[in-house]
Amino acid sequence: MIFNFFRRGRNDPAVTAVYVAIVAQARQPHFYARLGVPDTLEGRFDMMVLHAVLLFHRFSGEGAAARDFGQKVFDTFFLDMDRSLRELGASDEGMKKKITRMAEVFYGCADAYASALDAGDDAALALALDRNVFMNAPDGAQTESRSLADYTRAASGALAAQDPAAIVAGTLTWIDPAPFGPRSGGTTGANASPERVE
Repeated sequence: MIFNFFRRGRNDPAVTAVYVAIVAQARQPHFYARLGVPDTLEGRFDMMVLHAVLLFHRFSGEGAAARDFGQKVFDTFFLDMDRSLRELGASDEGMKKKITRMAEVFYGCADAYASALDAGDDAALALALDRNVFMNAPDGAQTESRSLADYTRAASGALAAQDPAAIVAGTLTWIDPAPFGPRSGGTTGANASPERVE
């Protein structure tokens, strides 16, 4: 469990609190039960990536303190991925390849999501989410990339209103995803784009 990992004292309390908040939000049942995010290891990883990217996007242009804190959160993210893979029995060589792949996915998603948010392009944001979060949805599964894009935009706006100094001190608040329910015009697993945005 993540909390056992943190009891080893690898991080300061503020980094721990913010990373735990990212994980907790990424695991909100609404994303999986109502928006069609695959409830798999990959799907949960993709949701952690989304929320971590939102945090780092908030920190853009905020100076050295925020940048350094964001780096610590990023390092914690991948230390946790390393730990999880080891617990699943991955070999050193296999783990290296998986972590490298995870990093590639992270940076690809970060670029696609941040670019769409900065441009105010909700269609591009929904497409990026469809290609990443929903890429492994079962054929015929109803996925709600537009609803998740609406949530992502709103979450980004709410983060923009939060004092970065408070976040660096360990206080990170997320919006409730429940209002962002299924809407007409969702996609299906059979129609989702087959490649991640990278």
